[in-house]
Amino acid sequence: MRNVFEAISTFGHDEDFAPLETDEFEPTEAPAGSREKLDVLATRVQQGLPLWHGNDRPDYSGLTGVVRPRD
Repeated sequence: MRNVFEAISTFGHDEDFAPLETDEFEPTEAPAGSREKLDVLATRVQQGLPLWHGNDRPDYSGLTGVVRPRD
């Protein structure tokens, strides 16, 4: 699947879906937009869990990254 529209076209949709919080529903320290965070969100969806956890990392504090100069 490349996007949500392909998934709906292939599998249909479930307007009554309600995610369940189980023991597998744990917060992540992955920063927003990172590959790790996207993988966590994809796993949550596949497991039928809520997408967002109240204790997920809320900001970028304490992180360092590569700064690339603009051309």
